[in-house]
Amino acid sequence: MNDLTLDELNTLMAVFERAGVEEGAGAEGELLSRLRRSRDERAELESMDFDDCLGGACKL
Repeated sequence: MNDLTLDELNTLMAVFERAGVEEGAGAEGELLSRLRRSRDERAELESMDFDDCLGGACKL
């Protein structure tokens, strides 16, 4: 699977914002909502320290 990087997701978000797309408004808005969730999840994963998973306390 070809997941987008955090930088790519941020770039897509910027394009949608410049285009004036509002979250939840039509197909474009739904895609924006999905991109935002994906970006937030990717940012959280990339910010995790492997020590966060010691002892089974990992949020994954």
